[in-house]
Amino acid sequence: MNLDVLVFAAHPDDAELSMGGTISRLTGKGIKVGVIDLSKGELGTRGSIDSRKSEAAKASEILKITHRENLGFKDGSLKQNDEYLKKIISRIRKHQPKIIFAPYFNDRHPDHIGTSKLVKDAFFFSGLAKIDTEENDRIQAPYRPAKLYYYMQTYEFKPSFIVDISAAFDAKMNAILAYETQFHNPESREPETFISQPNFIKFIEARAKYFGFKIGKDYGEAFFCEEEIEFDFFNVLKPKG
Repeated sequence: MNLDVLVFAAHPDDAELSMGGTISRLTGKGIKVGVIDLSKGELGTRGSIDSRKSEAAKASEILKITHRENLGFKDGSLKQNDEYLKKIISRIRKHQPKIIFAPYFNDRHPDHIGTSKLVKDAFFFSGLAKIDTEENDRIQAPYRPAKLYYYMQTYEFKPSFIVDISAAFDAKMNAILAYETQFHNPESREPETFISQPNFIKFIEARAKYFGFKIGKDYGEAFFCEEEIEFDFFNVLKPKG
């Protein structure tokens, strides 16, 4: 299945937290977005593999994601190796997205850093004909997306651009809260974690408001690109109506 956009994440809920509003805006325009979670989050303090899977399905429905899958890589060990790299290359070649997203390459969680490195390498190597990958026992053709963008997780960066998610903010928050085991629930008896403390959800909202304010909107999500991005004056200046 060809996709327009493919988002790679270390764990279920990473994509929703970081760019759920952007995903919702894209899918609302009929753009086909896929999410590939590298691990099942089995090392997470709260919830279970089964609950995370169910929650991810619910969040995907809220955001109208076209395709979601989990590669089942070992949680806590998302780092460079040939097996992981080839599987990611295979998914890029299979879905042929125009744009891919990955975690920013400096973050609090080592798995986010490892995922960023894996996806960056796969982005490049997927375009090399001499790297063989297979899908359904058939050799895949080389393919490289047009752009790789990085989304923000715990650590902030100076954005290359900010997406207005004002109209999609409620969808983003509903998708996040679909992960009922992971975030604050006064009735939960599970141990508190970095993301389950009550102020974490307030932090997510405050960050969205901050980056929204930066562009004169209610809510925004920040992204980074290592390459220069063209600015189209003619699109901005085209007549309205």
